Amino acid sequence: MKKLLLIFCIIAIGCKTDKNKEIKDLSTTQEKKVEINKILIEKPEDVIEPEGMRWVSGVNFTMGADNSDELALPRERPAHPVAVDGFFIDITEVTNEQFKEFVDETGYITVAERPIDWDELKKQVPPNTPRPHDSLLRPGSLVFKKDLEAISEYNYSQWWEWKVGANWKHPEGPGSDIKGKDNFPVVHISFEDAQAYCKWAGRRLPTEAEWEAAAHGKRPGGIYTWGNDEKELNYLANTWQGEFPLKNEPEDGYKYAAPVKSFPANSLGLYDMAGNVWEWTQDWYDELYYEKLIQNGKAVNPQGPEKPYNPVNPYEKEKVIKGGSFLCNKSYCASYRITARMPQALDSGSDHLGFRTVATVEMLEAEK
Repeated sequence: MKKLLLIFCIIAIGCKTDKNKEIKDLSTTQEKKVEINKILIEKPEDVIEPEGMRWVSGVNFTMGADNSDELALPRERPAHPVAVDGFFIDITEVTNEQFKEFVDETGYITVAERPIDWDELKKQVPPNTPRPHDSLLRPGSLVFKKDLEAISEYNYSQWWEWKVGANWKHPEGPGSDIKGKDNFPVVHISFEDAQAYCKWAGRRLPTEAEWEAAAHGKRPGGIYTWGNDEKELNYLANTWQGEFPLKNEPEDGYKYAAPVKSFPANSLGLYDMAGNVWEWTQDWYDELYYEKLIQNGKAVNPQGPEKPYNPVNPYEKEKVIKGGSFLCNKSYCASYRITARMPQALDSGSDHLGFRTVATVEMLEAEK
């Protein structure tokens, strides 16, 4: 958990149609192989596309990075065959305005606004970890330090700050607000917060495979949502230009988060599938998941591993986040690439982490 590392740093120093496509491969669930005959390709004619969402056609594609992507990390490999049913996905990341409507109607209080329970927190750290001072066990979230002058090495604890009072309504901490930012992506959202919103909206988070299918859109196989040309990056995504993390040149028009739809959509009409803010998926993060998955042939509608595994943070339960953010730079993470994936602790949020939702045909039919 990022916030824990920083705290202790401070202390220590589908519906079927005629167009469904046959799939003959054997695929895996989690425990056993099952034969899946069809995936839903086209949207059934009697299903209306929800407002603010787009249909992603069912597709067979290669998930993960191949050898052509020199920036890919080991956790993005090996590339492996996947098939997913068609589904609907939000055109944009969930905005402040949308999240406020949810909060106003339900009275929901986000994780970043709640007192920190040490008895619960200590389950996620090594045994005998000392209890932090009460001044640190106060509601807050992670905020990027915007006034750095120098760093000694590439260690994220140097450019992240645990700021008491930072949350979705106060994204930079006390004194900041979201006035005039209705169309910005909501941030400082934990996995629990995203799940609560989804339940209220009758939606769910995408699987990692669904997210990649949506990011590729009508151009499968590309490294980026627009293809393979990295030169287009500054014009097509909100990322970091300049020397990370010291100086950000606003060549793309924004130094930090941007309003949704500030950059061109991908081939499906989806915005910010690269950069701006990271997005939650529903999959557990397992460093070796792709290696395990490829052993079983084509995976149909994979739901992620049964449990998390991260040798770097063995005590944390982490989910996969996708898409990168305004902080992504080629010199450090280059996570604006479709296959990029990062682990994120369930209860950790930050000022560059949000989400978008999906809906399936079955979910919409159940609402009728």
